[in-house]
Amino acid sequence: MSNTQSFKDLIVWQKSRDLAIEIYKLTKEFPQTELYGLTSQMRRAAISISSNIAEGYHRFHQKEKKQFLSIAFGSDAELESQIEIAKTLFPRINYNKSENLLIECMKILNSFLNK
Repeated sequence: MSNTQSFKDLIVWQKSRDLAIEIYKLTKEFPQTELYGLTSQMRRAAISISSNIAEGYHRFHQKEKKQFLSIAFGSDAELESQIEIAKTLFPRINYNKSENLLIECMKILNSFLNK
């Protein structure tokens, strides 16, 4: 992570930003009754991923950096669970792009955490 000028240069941050944008688009298709339920939860989890990557990037100690990446990975898992619930509740919506971005983020974060 030290060869970059900004967290915005990190591919994992770029993918997580794209994932958050995609989750916002996806949840617009949910019923209005879900605004304060699943929609809100999914959006918060998605935003948390990129936010924790950014915060971890600016931490000075390796242990702190890893902690924030671990939190981002946890938010990925949370979002994965929420997507599975949404797929059951709203099966007519296409989740492919969100799921693919989520998988990419999880793979990259996992490799950072295992270094």
